[in-house]
Amino acid sequence: MSQADFSLLFDLDGTLVDTDILHFGAYQTLLADHKRSITMQIYKERIMGASNDAIMRELFPDLSRDSHRRLAERKEELFRAAIGTLEPTPGVLALFEWAEARKVPIAVVTNAPRTNAERMLAGLELLGRIDALVIGEELPRGKPDPLPYLTGLQRLGGRAERALAFEDSLSGVRAASGAGIHTYGVGSALPAAALREAGADEVIADFTVPALWSRLDGLALRAVAE
Repeated sequence: MSQADFSLLFDLDGTLVDTDILHFGAYQTLLADHKRSITMQIYKERIMGASNDAIMRELFPDLSRDSHRRLAERKEELFRAAIGTLEPTPGVLALFEWAEARKVPIAVVTNAPRTNAERMLAGLELLGRIDALVIGEELPRGKPDPLPYLTGLQRLGGRAERALAFEDSLSGVRAASGAGIHTYGVGSALPAAALREAGADEVIADFTVPALWSRLDGLALRAVAE
């Protein structure tokens, strides 16, 4: 099977590893300095998975762009300081091993800053096991725009109709499905109905779901037959 037969594209935060509580805590600390706060529901529905530019406009609409940049840098410092031992989402390591054995290329597509992404992937021992790392803030447009996923496909030499994407946030699902990729919503934080409404083709609790593995094995067999 050649590398162009099909591709796997993953979000990072909340998909490969559950870091939502760390992000939420960092935002709460940042907001407390300005006598503001958010609820976990607001975080999940309006903050999770969005770009830093969009998040700071949402949280601090009265402040300047320069202030937004400084606040985003501070938030990411708070987040990195809170990172300890990272546990991959159940089934992630088995899926990476399955892909490596079949030469299926993998991209991680994230709105996280590169420093955060590389640190988390290294902590999960996955950094050297991916073929492309796409950082939304390094592109003209991040998620929910499809551009990060289209960029991931381009870097892998893949095609949307022969790829699977995995996302846990509404903005991420919109980006992946908008790129024409069959998208799995990973239901670690949001209700299945919300993920489907955003564009998820299927919803899974984690990467151990038998139906996912059946689909993967079917794709592998079809690729060999072709």
